[in-house]
Amino acid sequence: MDLNFNKNEDHNKLLASKLKQELAKVKLGGGKSRIEKHKSKGKLTARERIDYLLDDKAKSIEISAFAGEGMYKEHGGCPSGGVVVKIGYVKGKQCIVVANDATVKAGAWFPITAKKNLRAQEISIENKLPIIYLVDSAGVYLPLQDEIFPDKEHFGRIFRNNAIMSSMGITQISAIMGSCVAGGAYLPIMSDEALIVDKTGSIFLAGSYLVKAAIGESIDNETLGGASTHCEISGVTDYKSKDDKAALDTIKNIIDKIGDYDKAGFNRAASKEPTKDENEIFGILPKARNEQYDMVEIIERLVDDSEFEQYKEGYGKTILTGYARIDGWAVGIVANQRKLVKTTKGEMQFGGVIYNDSADKATRFIANCNQKKIPLVFIQDVTGFMVGSKSEHGGIIKDGAKMVNAVSNSVVPKFTIIIGNSYGAGNYAMCGKAYDPRLIAAWPSAELAVMSGNSAAKVLLQIETASLKKKGEEITPEKEAELFDKIKSRYDEQISPYYAASRIWTDAVINPLDTRTWISMGIEAANHAPIEKKFNLGIIQV
Repeated sequence: MDLNFNKNEDHNKLLASKLKQELAKVKLGGGKSRIEKHKSKGKLTARERIDYLLDDKAKSIEISAFAGEGMYKEHGGCPSGGVVVKIGYVKGKQCIVVANDATVKAGAWFPITAKKNLRAQEISIENKLPIIYLVDSAGVYLPLQDEIFPDKEHFGRIFRNNAIMSSMGITQISAIMGSCVAGGAYLPIMSDEALIVDKTGSIFLAGSYLVKAAIGESIDNETLGGASTHCEISGVTDYKSKDDKAALDTIKNIIDKIGDYDKAGFNRAASKEPTKDENEIFGILPKARNEQYDMVEIIERLVDDSEFEQYKEGYGKTILTGYARIDGWAVGIVANQRKLVKTTKGEMQFGGVIYNDSADKATRFIANCNQKKIPLVFIQDVTGFMVGSKSEHGGIIKDGAKMVNAVSNSVVPKFTIIIGNSYGAGNYAMCGKAYDPRLIAAWPSAELAVMSGNSAAKVLLQIETASLKKKGEEITPEKEAELFDKIKSRYDEQISPYYAASRIWTDAVINPLDTRTWISMGIEAANHAPIEKKFNLGIIQV
């Protein structure tokens, strides 16, 4: 291997190591002291509950582990959004599990908590995936109630989704393992079946203090809404469990009895490992985001047998399209080629840029995959569409619109992996979050923004210096350099994959070596939901 490969490898392995360290911090939730206090009540933590529920040694993926990261600092933070979400297997059946983390503000709902719960329900709805709620929450975080309570995508949408999911026949099971108060009480009771843990679980619209203040009645929380009350008097809950593990065992038994599901019928063969070493990805992917490399080399280390059958290989070369298998599943891959390419006319095209011909090729390939019922995988390292008079006169806006149209109207499941740049309209055309990928994940090397840090900083610097000059300030070269560094530093923080993950613009930051698992489990989830719509591009200029 050459020196450049070694430098890339060192850099990318450091990024992977940082990811592992950041995940370890997030998994501590509210911190060690709060975990100890939580466990002193005889309760498992949210992560322990999920680990006990999911099948041993089976694969699982965590959704939005970095939700809330770096946010709400004035409120003490909200690690992982105060809720843990995983897709895994219970008695061999794929499910999504949502567990409140009571070590984070007693499991109270921040705005990002609601967004993360809604994302979990969206995954369940799109894939008709059974969902299990492990409830332990103090309800809405009151200091931020105006950002979580009344709007369409706020707290109330959760219960609306409960009703919609029930009508769709999606299995919903809830276990009340701690507090469950006020509006939050509707979530478990709108599920198909509800369990409650004796002595530690409670559910009521108003707790004892509020009851005393509102109507003058004196009553303790256990008598008001404990397990015996709701299993033997009100009939609100269906099962009483002696402890957390007993409740989780009951859920396993319920899931074990569920019948098989109607399948979408995506093609799957026996899984094969890539013949080319996956670990070499770390050396192939450049340290700098503006360096060129051959995306085919990355793809061959992600797909079964390292076999990638390219579609229109000699045309529209800045986008790679072709068929492959990932863990046995047939997929259609749309990826940005990152090396400088030469057209048949002898013209050079920049890697990572979408040109007229590459947009046209991608549109046709997406249509083909929809016709053949093949899931789509988008691998993003894109700087945007080509600009300039030649592209504009050639109709780049029209060709780009056709590609966006095809992505938008695609009926087969889509999965997006951002491995490098994800800038501007390139993010949209390559199936960014706004275009409903079933799952979207980023490698630690990813950058998401309107434009690169350098370009944005230069534009913002011009605006800033012009403003200061109007005020009569002299801008020396030293002052200009200081301003540039300050602006770029701020912008670089915002293009980080962790910044995007904290706001749930992506579902996760993942190690490149976990990419096959994410795509495979995503397609397996999608296979629960037969395709009911036909692919139709609508009205489009040809």
